[in-house]
Amino acid sequence: QVHLKESGGGSVQAGGSLRLSCSASGDIANTCGMAWYRRVPGKEREQVSTISTTGTTTYADSVKGRFTISQDKIENTVYLQMNDLNIDDTAAYSCAAGVPDLFRGVPYCEYIYYGQGTQVTVSS
Repeated sequence: QVHLKESGGGSVQAGGSLRLSCSASGDIANTCGMAWYRRVPGKEREQVSTISTTGTTTYADSVKGRFTISQDKIENTVYLQMNDLNIDDTAAYSCAAGVPDLFRGVPYCEYIYYGQGTQVTVSS
């Protein structure tokens, strides 16, 4: 079991920045990566960014060049630095922890643990 707690959300004007933090505890040693997701009411949850245990990162096209994911393995914390925020970034952001799994024989990281989330609101 992995427990996750986000912090750092809030309200900001368009063009501003926020940094989200996700503190992890529990069975972290068996995870294969961490991710940030966001959800807007009425829409599907969107994967924003991921970072593997080796530091490989991925980003949704909508945030590339503006958001940066990083991790502090000593503190068991993952960060999401969000710059040049716009109204479309308004959402509830959650971090997630993944465990190794297989799909048709191909290994991948399945994100099964989620935090409660933190709200980010961007105004014009």
